[in-house]
Amino acid sequence: MILQRVSAPKMKYVLVIPDGCADEPQDALGGKTPLQAARVPRMDAVVSEGILGRTDTVPASMPSGSDVGTMSLFGYDPLVYHTGRAPLEAAAQGIELGPHDWAIRCNFVTITKGNMASFTASQLPNEVGEELIGILQEATDDDPQWEFHQGVSYRNLLIYRAKDADDQPFDTGTTTTPPHDLTDQPIAHDLPSGKGGELLLDLMERSKKLFAKSTKNQKRDDGQPPATQIWLWGQGSRPALTPFLDQFGKSGAVITAVDLLRGLGRLLGWDVIEVEGATGYTDTDYAAKGRAAIETLKLTDFVVVHVEATDEASHEGEVEEKIKALENIDEHIVGPVHDYLKSQGDYRILVCPDHPTFLRTKTHSHGYVPFGICGSKVRPDQANSYDEVTASTSNLLLPKGHQLMPFFFGTLTK
Repeated sequence: MILQRVSAPKMKYVLVIPDGCADEPQDALGGKTPLQAARVPRMDAVVSEGILGRTDTVPASMPSGSDVGTMSLFGYDPLVYHTGRAPLEAAAQGIELGPHDWAIRCNFVTITKGNMASFTASQLPNEVGEELIGILQEATDDDPQWEFHQGVSYRNLLIYRAKDADDQPFDTGTTTTPPHDLTDQPIAHDLPSGKGGELLLDLMERSKKLFAKSTKNQKRDDGQPPATQIWLWGQGSRPALTPFLDQFGKSGAVITAVDLLRGLGRLLGWDVIEVEGATGYTDTDYAAKGRAAIETLKLTDFVVVHVEATDEASHEGEVEEKIKALENIDEHIVGPVHDYLKSQGDYRILVCPDHPTFLRTKTHSHGYVPFGICGSKVRPDQANSYDEVTASTSNLLLPKGHQLMPFFFGTLTK
């Protein structure tokens, strides 16, 4: 009789990121936060079967955003590894950056009477964006160091190709402001500044006349107001990230409709799973993301499911849309994925946003976010509700967000 060694199945891990879901109590919700008001029994089950805690994903010295917050969630200290948002999005598009090149995020925006009327140019159609990128590139053809790259809708990139190490138009003191932080606010005090600020501002000013000449932009088929100019921000050079497999000994994959998450995943050596119907907006196909997560778990150790819808609803100040997005994430992602994990053997599941996004301010904020973990070798605590208020009473506190991933993978002791 020949005995065959059968290897034990590996522990499976899932992180669900309801982007920006942490919030404040709302008068419109009777003093409850959206998480408290939403019907999220599957997220509550994660907590009641496991543990609830808090962590701070964004260092106080850094701007709050998904580039910083998700880097923390994935176990990398942004104070050490973060160079900017745009380089992550460049990686998502397969744009190789040289050691001295710079990437800059290029939004199409609508500015009215000096205010940021729309940081998305009313979700600019791709075909209009394609024409505008062509116009911008043609206008800078006399300087081949500039490259405009079309992304999706209003999200685009500008690349500066450096001649050598001394050819550096920007530095860490160059200051720019995310346009989504300026919704319905004046822009005059948040224009680019520091080294290279005038260079970025000149490109932004030149774009105004160029956009005014585009018929597709001025007379959009969707009837929305035109993009009035570009907004440049999020600049950075190529980051040097230790591959996730080397850092934590786990293979990984990410499911997202957002370029910066795709790019960060690629830089970490993960598979990037494209899902039909994933839009990065409130109309995303939640169920398709849940199904994709289950299929991906069959092939890898660790799967991240990121959903942008909760963040987008906050940016638009839509409380009911935020609640609806939370309930969809709960029903179509957390529920089926957790059920599958339970049926397959040892597992752990983690639910945690990357940062708070307040409906009141329509922008990202600093502060602690709640996390829930359950699964194998997780001893339940006394909590039974996944929300910010309940989490604030927990003794489980991880002051630095990058501590959460080793905690999740480890023995679950602080």
